[in-house]
Amino acid sequence: MPRTTDAIDFVKFADILAALGTEPRLRIIYHLLRAHPDGMVAGEIQNELGMQPSAVSHHLEKLKHEDLVHVQREGNFLRYTANPAVLEDLLSFLFSQCCAKTQVVPAETLLKICRPQPAAANTQKHKKETPSRCE
Repeated sequence: MPRTTDAIDFVKFADILAALGTEPRLRIIYHLLRAHPDGMVAGEIQNELGMQPSAVSHHLEKLKHEDLVHVQREGNFLRYTANPAVLEDLLSFLFSQCCAKTQVVPAETLLKICRPQPAAANTQKHKKETPSRCE
């Protein structure tokens, strides 16, 4: 009898990956992660991507539907922030098999890719010069 994987919500992860699976939405998430935790208002996202407001709104709605972004009203503006919990769930789902169990990708490789930055690198001036990201 085949093993069941009932504890894993494959549909949820497929939907998240589908939401991230277009260039504009991936770019939006990229910019929101760079702006974390402050996020960005819709107009800032539009300026970064050079897209029409209706297109940005459409893509943000798809990301919001999968809980990849949160939105908060600030007067006449909507501020969007990335939802790191959903991204962490997705990465845990992917890494749990390839790194922990089968070690297809050695854990050391991941640590090299996303190593923590030294405390001195966390100054505001340094953040502007070199964005905090995986190298």
